Amino acid sequence: MTTELKTAEQRARRWWVCGRRVGSVDRAGKFVHDVGFALLFPAPKPIGPSLWEAVADEDDEPFGDGMGENESKVWGWKDELPRQGLAWYGAFLGGRGTFLSPALLAALYPGDGELDDHERLELSPAAHELAAALAVEPLSSATLRALLGDKNKYQRAIGELQKNLLVTTAGVEEQSNGWPAALLTLTCEQFDVGGGTDHREVARQYLDTMLDAAPVDLARAFRWPTAKARELFDELVDDGEAITEDGRRYQPI
Repeated sequence: MTTELKTAEQRARRWWVCGRRVGSVDRAGKFVHDVGFALLFPAPKPIGPSLWEAVADEDDEPFGDGMGENESKVWGWKDELPRQGLAWYGAFLGGRGTFLSPALLAALYPGDGELDDHERLELSPAAHELAAALAVEPLSSATLRALLGDKNKYQRAIGELQKNLLVTTAGVEEQSNGWPAALLTLTCEQFDVGGGTDHREVARQYLDTMLDAAPVDLARAFRWPTAKARELFDELVDDGEAITEDGRRYQPI
């Protein structure tokens, strides 16, 4: 068996692709807690586990036959998991819809856990405007788009806030026409965050979930310099929590 195939099989077990399917929001929360981070739907290149793969059968493709039962489950849970405080959700890993466990979120969160955290980050005026509005109360995506008056401007601004982990979903708000709109709130209002990052713990969780990774993989995942990612992996090696044969790829112990 090749190393790549062995890693793929190990990841299938680690990422809940094998075994009992996730069928409830509570179990979905346990899945995110276990893996630390997960995409909503799988990416073409496996950059991490996905909730879809933990819910559907191994050979199922998302939206292969439209919006089916499994698609409806995971689509609804992207709003329900944050609402219940079980997982953060937003566009994060590779700009894709991503869940983070509360513990990993706290280790990554860049602010003090205050309503004005956005003021200390370099964001666009539109992103600051949205964050200030959300500091007053949770608002629907439809309301926030109307506030900026431009759909593309809204998408860029909310993307900035999610990339910096400042905003998450918190349920939905029914609309008079069409689909319900996502209800958005500041992360610090929904989760216990602030008071310091722990990037070593992030690196440990990343390696524990990926099972095999290069520093550049960690760097890309969290938008860190590759040198920092390598330093964190080497700290894990020094502390007996990881191994490497050539300094290029690392595995957890």
